[in-house]
This record gives sequence, C-alpha cells and structure tokens, in this order.
Amino acid sequence: MTIMAEATMGDRPEDRVDRPEDRVAPEERYNPYTGRRVVAGVDDAVPTAAQLGLEPPRFCEACGRRMVVQISPDGWWAKCSRHGVFDSICGGRR
Repeated sequence: MTIMAEATMGDRPEDRVDRPEDRVAPEERYNPYTGRRVVAGVDDAVPTAAQLGLEPPRFCEACGRRMVVQISPDGWWAKCSRHGVFDSICGGRR
C-alpha cells in the first residue's frame, strides 16, 4: 500500500517565489563605511576617521543598506532595517 503525501502551498517548485534578496550569498560582505561590496584582492579605502575609531559604520556589513545612526557622548548605535541594531559596545569601542 502506497501513501502519497499531499503537497501544500509553497512545497511545489512552481509555488516558490524567487526574490532578489534571497539570492544574496551568505559569504558576501559590504564595507560598513562605503557600502560597497567587499571583493577579495581589491583594496577599498576606509576613511581616516573610521580607522581611528571616530566614525560609526553607516552601512550594514551583511546587506550594504544604509543604516540609521545615532551618536551619543558615550558611543553610538546603528540600525539596519533587515539585520537589527549594532552598538559600539559590540565592537568594544565604548
């Protein structure tokens, strides 16, 4: 006796939606100060203030989107609409 499983919505290949954000490879990284994709072997300039730890990241390292940044006297936080909040405590800069 053979029992066939019933396909539910989304299980069939024709029901899947191909979205551009789903195609991003997990190993892709973006420069948090310029928003450009990091490519092996290509040197991307980092602003001097960022090298000195005086400038917070403005772009998400995971997706390259511009973040909302709030600077306070004791540190900063940055929020990506897709990946959440990053804090200067995370990077040990506070």
